[in-house]
Amino acid sequence: MERVVVGLSGGVDSSVAAWLLKQQGYDVVGLFMINWHDTTGTLEGDCPWYDDRVFAELVAKRLDIPLHTVDLSAEYRRRVVDYMFAEYERGRTPNPDVLCNREIKFDVFLKEALKLGADYVATGHYCRKESFVAQDGTTHYRLLAGVDRNKDQSYFLCQLSQQQLARALFPVGGLEKPEVRRIAAEQHLATARRKDSQGICFVGKVDLPVFLQQKLAARKGAVHEILATWPKYGRTVAEDDLAALAEPWHYTVRDGKKVGEHNGAHFYTIGQRKGLGIGGRKESLFVLATDVGQNVIYVGEGDAHPGLYRRALFMKRDELHWIDPAESLQPGQRRRYRARIRYRQPLQDAELIVRDEGGYLLFDEPQRGITAGQFAVWYDGEVLVGSGVIDR
Repeated sequence: MERVVVGLSGGVDSSVAAWLLKQQGYDVVGLFMINWHDTTGTLEGDCPWYDDRVFAELVAKRLDIPLHTVDLSAEYRRRVVDYMFAEYERGRTPNPDVLCNREIKFDVFLKEALKLGADYVATGHYCRKESFVAQDGTTHYRLLAGVDRNKDQSYFLCQLSQQQLARALFPVGGLEKPEVRRIAAEQHLATARRKDSQGICFVGKVDLPVFLQQKLAARKGAVHEILATWPKYGRTVAEDDLAALAEPWHYTVRDGKKVGEHNGAHFYTIGQRKGLGIGGRKESLFVLATDVGQNVIYVGEGDAHPGLYRRALFMKRDELHWIDPAESLQPGQRRRYRARIRYRQPLQDAELIVRDEGGYLLFDEPQRGITAGQFAVWYDGEVLVGSGVIDR
């Protein structure tokens, strides 16, 4: 009998994943991860990990499966949280959930599961996996979007490798969320009505500036407004000038007027609306750019402000990742895909163009809030083909 170690998180999705695997005849073992102890910046009412473990224990007891606990907090801090701090310090906006899956759930956690005799590891992610055998006899794995388009979490797994996918199972990927809730209720699982977790993976909902101030000092700076009539917005750029199309807007304090103050440019991200504390406008102000060197934030009024939009983005060559390297594009190649630059963004029509220096995603329509440090992903139909860290 094949053994599957399920990452029981104390949530409904992993609980139902464990039940489904038992129904399918696997030898199921639960493994609960402790990844974060610190409550600095955590918002009041957010459940700490020990509440999650109580729910995991109740589910394991109900399903009559063993539950082990492993403390991976040192690795999580080193591989995920320290990376977060470093990226924010550079004025970039990281995605810790993508890193958590690549570095923790399907690496450190996987190694712990193998110690327990696992053939596979399973999570409650809403995505699917399929495999096929190539002409040379090797097995290849594909990552597919979840059936429930409202819950599809393939984006968060966009950095997984063939070796990681080979060991992965996603039991709820073929279900919709209401069906998962229904199964949990029918099986009298304690998590049936428990709310989904939110915020940073394993940390929870946080007041981001307070959380970041553990490492990044608050520093007063100016907020400058850039008008929608700024002359450079009217520039004409050739369709084949990818570097220019992907270049972010650059401002100086002479391009706008000071309209307020902030507590540190590294606490803000492009497209952000809340937390500026500047009122009295017809429309909200949005962050257009941050300059962490000069500690200046540039803002514009209204969601349609041209400073929020760009046609293209750039990813460095060594930061392009292909789920299956056999599907990769080489310098000089280009192909149309459907892409997104953030979780839950509707898929956009785009062309991926690979050159010696890296990859350019050229979108059919200008994209709002392209942000360095985030992940862009591209799909061929339901298959997530690859991803890359947005450099600019």
